[in-house]
Amino acid sequence: MASYILVPMDADAQKNHLKAYGIAYWTLEREVKIQWLLNYRGGSFLIPFHEEIKKECSIRGVSFEVISITKAQSILDDISSPSQNMEAVVLEKAPKIAVYSPKGNLPWDDAVTMVLTFAEIPYETIYDEEVLNDALIKFDWLHLHHEDFTGQYGKFYGAYKAVPWYIKEKQDAEALALKLGYSKVSEAKLAVALKIRDFVVGGGFMFAMCSATDSFDIALAAEGVDICEAMFDGDPSEAGYQSKIDYNKTFAFINFTLERNPSRYEFSSIDMTDKRRIPKETDYFTLMEYSAKWDPIPTMLTQNHTALIKGFMGQTTSYDSQTLRPTVLVMGENRVNGEARYIHGVKGQGFFTFYGGHDPEDYQHRVGDPKTELELHPSSPGYRLILNNVLFPAARKKKQKT
Repeated sequence: MASYILVPMDADAQKNHLKAYGIAYWTLEREVKIQWLLNYRGGSFLIPFHEEIKKECSIRGVSFEVISITKAQSILDDISSPSQNMEAVVLEKAPKIAVYSPKGNLPWDDAVTMVLTFAEIPYETIYDEEVLNDALIKFDWLHLHHEDFTGQYGKFYGAYKAVPWYIKEKQDAEALALKLGYSKVSEAKLAVALKIRDFVVGGGFMFAMCSATDSFDIALAAEGVDICEAMFDGDPSEAGYQSKIDYNKTFAFINFTLERNPSRYEFSSIDMTDKRRIPKETDYFTLMEYSAKWDPIPTMLTQNHTALIKGFMGQTTSYDSQTLRPTVLVMGENRVNGEARYIHGVKGQGFFTFYGGHDPEDYQHRVGDPKTELELHPSSPGYRLILNNVLFPAARKKKQKT
């Protein structure tokens, strides 16, 4: 008799939450639709029974339960009850995933490539050349690496200007900009940011972490304005550039003040890293709860087996609430510190999610630190938020053909 595979996602029943997302993706790749049971046992997956899916769960160490059609129907009936803050969302198609990252980067340089690799979810790496040649048209979902779109080389100048890796990265970036037809790295990065903006406006899904979040918006707001000092682009910045910033062009942030000191490891007043007064032991942020039936998008993006997530640092750790657009949804916050950690918004036909910090399982990642071993964190709530975003495009309803 036909039956279902239930992949539970609560704290007690699932021993490998991260690889469970890989099972969901693998199933979608085989053109089997699955149901994401929002707020049911931590956001479980209900999959039509196939022997090979059951076998794949076992191989990957993902906990699962085989249940009857009757039991599955009973769960769905319970979820559909108006009294329950739950919803069943159909996932239809495996999204095509691009990661924007320099070619030399190793997967562990970036939390997203690390968790995609661990969950066995395939992705393609692209960078400036591919973006400017319209490669984004092939993808549904784009992740922005720990990146600087302003042309200031990550603001590493103060601490690392004499270090060989910094000198080489600067030379490589300048050579690539020239190859692409730009005299300055800041101009090439702006062109890339505008292409990414158009990808989102046209219906794409963009996920960014750490400095890719604020530096992206700063680049858009500073279009046509030179905010780079001479050590970055060979000539001084424009006089009075702060007054020329156009907040109408950004995705998430407004009313921010740019950091004028080229030696300071900070882009602007958006980031809370230096304004934080939280000891590591009490550094947590809280996920918001939404109505699954009325707000399925933020509900999908906050699925987890806990509402309390361990904080973690990055060049851009979190966002000053005063700098957020009123239209941006704060999905995770540390209210005591007045900071947003995990935010979401709509731009044109598409969506963006920004997640502060560098690595959810490495509190204060520094240059040269060893990589995180996700085998030791198979149920990381912080990493689950990334994977919610990976599956989110699979649930998008296609336009009706007339």
